[in-house]
Amino acid sequence: MAEYDLTQTIVPYLDRHLVFPLLAHLVENELFPIKQVQAAQYELAKGTNMVDYAVSLFEQLNPNEEVPSEFQGKRESAVHTNERLQQEAQAVLNVIENPEVAQALRQDKNQNLAYLKEHYGVTLEQINALYNFGQFQYTYGNYSGAADYLYHFRVLSTDPDLTMSAHWGKLACDILTGKWEIALEELNTLREAIDSRAPSHPAFSTSSASDPALSQLHSRTWLLHWSLFVYFNHPQGRTLLLETFLAPAYLSTIQTSSSWILRFLATAAVLSRKASAVPGGAVSARVRHSIREVVKVIQMEEYQYQDPITAFLKELYVEFDFEAAQRELSKAEVAVANDFFLAEFKDEFLENARYLISEAYCRIHQRIDIGDLSERLNLSRDEGEKWIVNLIRETRMGADAKIDLGKNVIEINRPPLPIYQSVIEKTRGLAFRTQALGAAMARTAQPQAETQANNVDPPK
Repeated sequence: MAEYDLTQTIVPYLDRHLVFPLLAHLVENELFPIKQVQAAQYELAKGTNMVDYAVSLFEQLNPNEEVPSEFQGKRESAVHTNERLQQEAQAVLNVIENPEVAQALRQDKNQNLAYLKEHYGVTLEQINALYNFGQFQYTYGNYSGAADYLYHFRVLSTDPDLTMSAHWGKLACDILTGKWEIALEELNTLREAIDSRAPSHPAFSTSSASDPALSQLHSRTWLLHWSLFVYFNHPQGRTLLLETFLAPAYLSTIQTSSSWILRFLATAAVLSRKASAVPGGAVSARVRHSIREVVKVIQMEEYQYQDPITAFLKELYVEFDFEAAQRELSKAEVAVANDFFLAEFKDEFLENARYLISEAYCRIHQRIDIGDLSERLNLSRDEGEKWIVNLIRETRMGADAKIDLGKNVIEINRPPLPIYQSVIEKTRGLAFRTQALGAAMARTAQPQAETQANNVDPPK
């Protein structure tokens, strides 16, 4: 199943430190030769100030070779730089952590800078020392300390590029320390900042693209990938993922620059089946109809990306091929189990996918052989019977379905849909579509009217 592994596809959109957990996962599941993965870990570690970690990886790869002397010089340089930056940052931190100063600070950053400079002699360069020290701590793996300094810098800084970079750095620190509630708040704040302006590139970079729209597309693409850490660890993450990824701006980003994110969007839709199936549940219409929306996108983007998870939904809801859906589900189970973000949800995914197959199968059949349905779900006859009974209890089929254990069949008698309900369903949204069509015709007619007006001869 290595062909379905997305690690190499996702890595270019992650910060260097966020890649380490993904490579550690590859070592565990042994999809690739361990020596290759360890070599990749070593190349990553060499670009950081985590000298001891890089040395340990070198020794694993080259057990009979002496550790290069360059590591000793790098370690000494890192210690010296850390001490210097800490002294510069601590001078500012001592001021802003003073209770009197904290009470005097206001929402207006310019007013705060004027107050700090007038009463304590704090300059912009000294405030930037907080950023520099936070960034350096991040490079040698002190993520908790880096988060504190970047937070304090962001509160005071008026530099938009450095502030945005601090947002990305703080989010990475919260992810790597596993503070998922704080990470979710940081993710939402960063998303609002991206959507409200054309920000610079993430990961402590202050460069910006010449095209603001392209820069915003890049930032949204990075945010989609970073958010996977949060959405697949936070308790409500899968529902929140659907809310974000199905929003027009981010769905367009997926289709434009990162079609492989459809794997996680499709998985979240399957995992959220129970939340969307509860009548009157506290979920939005976007989540309730997520399967339908995701299947549409899978159809449109099939030429760009497909894997067993997206193929399973396509076979089930587009082709209505239950045998093919069953085959794809077997592959999808393995793909989910080997995916860094999804592995924890393998059993839940399989359970929900079986429910989806059962619901779709029961929706188009009136008489169902329990043995046949059990086989389609890869279950034994006894397991299938229990499964189907629970399905009928949990869904709205209970009033329409009857189980005849003697004949080993399910009889489904659906009352005909009232004629007025049919009319309502067929005309739903007709007013909106008419309004949109009228607006489109008006926009088309306006240039023609202007052209005709320009071609009229002036009066003599």
